[in-house]
Amino acid sequence: MSTHAKTSMRPARDARGFTLVELMVTVAIALFLLGGLLTIVQTVRRASLSQQGLAQLQDEQRFALTVITDAVQSGGYFANPLTDTIGNFGAAPNPAPTTATAAFLAGSAFTGFHTVGAADTAAQDTLATRFMVSPGHGPILCDGTDSSQVGAPVTYTIAFFVAATAAGNQLLCSVNGGAPVALITGVTAMAVYYGVKRDLTFADYNVDTYVTWDQMLAPGDMQSVSAVRVVLTFANPLFVPGQVNPPATITMERVIEVMARAGLHT
Repeated sequence: MSTHAKTSMRPARDARGFTLVELMVTVAIALFLLGGLLTIVQTVRRASLSQQGLAQLQDEQRFALTVITDAVQSGGYFANPLTDTIGNFGAAPNPAPTTATAAFLAGSAFTGFHTVGAADTAAQDTLATRFMVSPGHGPILCDGTDSSQVGAPVTYTIAFFVAATAAGNQLLCSVNGGAPVALITGVTAMAVYYGVKRDLTFADYNVDTYVTWDQMLAPGDMQSVSAVRVVLTFANPLFVPGQVNPPATITMERVIEVMARAGLHT
């Protein structure tokens, strides 16, 4: 007796694929997951760009204030205290490529400019200082010059100011009235306050008053600047037009002692 293997065959109606509804649901779920993934990627990317922008801003803030600090601290310095005094600084014309900046008074290490009533976040001040360097003694100037490499005592004038350029709002500097050198971009304002002593009861160089340049009393205040307060306003890289937060600008300031006048002098 012969036997035959029985083969089970499903009816054709049972071998079916996905329905249109099932496919649509699957696509919808996939799109939902893909949208979530894209949102996460965009969030991480924005956070990374924000951190990079803030890091760059902090670097620019430190650099700008470091360069200004070097110049301000050197204000009124002279090479040889046995033969030179601040009186060796005679009257000098406007040292900056801006018409508003005042000329140096005789015996004065600083000059500047301030628009009357301008707020710190809108001020377009100019800060200028002068000092003498000698071989082996002198700061790195804002244009990169190593002033300690001079062959004989030399007097330098350094001016800082903010201006709108093709590259944007920049903090510029000028050495001895030369062509401006761009330090950083993104500085929208600079306000400068000069620390002076008006109470002459005690013979010291302590500061009792901070004034803008338009409030300086000549010649006394201009010849007795012991500290300089610089307020820089930067464009906020995280600002989004139309939104209140974060703010459009970030302000940073520093009080800088003038080394030639810091401390007690009797």
